[in-house]
Amino acid sequence: MIMSRRIVLGLLGILLVLPSAVRAERPNIVFIYTDDQAPTATGFSGNPDLKTPNIDRLAASGIVIQNAFTVTPVCSPSRAGLVTGRYSTEYGILDWIHPQAEADLGLDPEAVTWMKLLQQDGYATCLSGKWHLGTADRYHPTVFGYDEFMGIRSGGCPPKDPVLEVDGEDVKQEGFTVDLVTDYALDFMTRKKDEPFLVSVHYREPHAAWLPNREEDWEPYRDLDPELPKPVHPDLDVERVKKMTREYYASVASVDRNVGRILDLLDELKLSENTIVVYTSDHGYHNGHHSLWFKGNAHWMLKELPEQQWDQIGRKRRPNLYDQSLRVPTIIRWPEALPQGQTILPTMSNLDWFPTLLSLANIEVPEGLNLRGRDFTPMLKGLRIGWPNDLYAEYSMRHGAFVDMRCWRTPQWKLVVDFANSGRDELYDLQNDPGEFENLIESDDPSVQTVFQELRSKILHKLEELNDPLLDRIQVENKSE
Repeated sequence: MIMSRRIVLGLLGILLVLPSAVRAERPNIVFIYTDDQAPTATGFSGNPDLKTPNIDRLAASGIVIQNAFTVTPVCSPSRAGLVTGRYSTEYGILDWIHPQAEADLGLDPEAVTWMKLLQQDGYATCLSGKWHLGTADRYHPTVFGYDEFMGIRSGGCPPKDPVLEVDGEDVKQEGFTVDLVTDYALDFMTRKKDEPFLVSVHYREPHAAWLPNREEDWEPYRDLDPELPKPVHPDLDVERVKKMTREYYASVASVDRNVGRILDLLDELKLSENTIVVYTSDHGYHNGHHSLWFKGNAHWMLKELPEQQWDQIGRKRRPNLYDQSLRVPTIIRWPEALPQGQTILPTMSNLDWFPTLLSLANIEVPEGLNLRGRDFTPMLKGLRIGWPNDLYAEYSMRHGAFVDMRCWRTPQWKLVVDFANSGRDELYDLQNDPGEFENLIESDDPSVQTVFQELRSKILHKLEELNDPLLDRIQVENKSE
């Protein structure tokens, strides 16, 4: 009986220890998310003017996803897509959320997020930085799966001495915002080093305003004569673009320096091997590309604005779904389980992070969730599968202009239809015109018109699949014609 009792007690001891041992083997996740970062705004992308040694270090030791896109090139919709794995129109978030004019707007509190599923599976979770999915308490980040939050619920704050929410209270801080956001993330990682954790580091940088920033970040760019994107429009305000580019690059440098702090702490805590580090952005950005500045809601950067062509779009605006707005710099590193120093080419979107991160953490997606994103874990592990490389993108701009753009992109062709402004359709042959300079929408080539019809049909089918409210308006307009 004594021996049997010892065996039973030993088994009980194993059972008590086993859950924590299993948890300890789960990967930590550090999700670094910048704001307004152009796909060309890193060193590893080949930019000759910009030095990002720490981001490049991450790229060299991880996997670069070369064809990574957002499905909506503006802040709040992109963030909604990231956390839910669904299109933002499905939640009624069409444009960036204006904190004063749209105080009641935010992400549906019933939405299932991947950070909530990680939290339920035993992960300690933290968001440090920008939220921008609703300012009311019912939209607070802690509702969606974060144990802790430090940062801003709205869309922006100054780059220095900001007011940040800490422990539920708005507190005036001293220091640079990018550093303060990192400080909190590092503290959280240190406190939670003995349990699986998710820390989302959502920088406001390199969103404007870019200055002031630390002298070490500004000094390399103070006198830079940056190379401009080609071709250069004859009426481009060159000096203004160059000045803004210098300041923008300095802001990127601030992010890079703090990425180094994160990577160094992971090394110091001996967590690097079993920590998934993701680096990406909410959307791309124009730094003079197409003579524009900003993202999907871009402004012209010409000395004289073009004539207004559409009643619902002012002269200074150029709403767009160019690749420069949609493509995002993206890296993932997990030394223990994924190849290092590689680049993968399949097309992925921000919606794909939901199933992919859960898959990497060995957590099942709940049945009936109807995610729009797809698990691209097999490609990360070097497998070749029949992955569809098409991308569906959308942007219903409501601040500064009124557009309803929908896009279907393949590796060769891209169609953008603006259902709110007749005559704004765009068709590009990406294989021969990757810069999207020649709009073929009026081409009389029968093969081009066949492509147009095929892609437009795909867009309409997608509207039906998503039950997009835009479809009702289109049907009413078609009946009235």
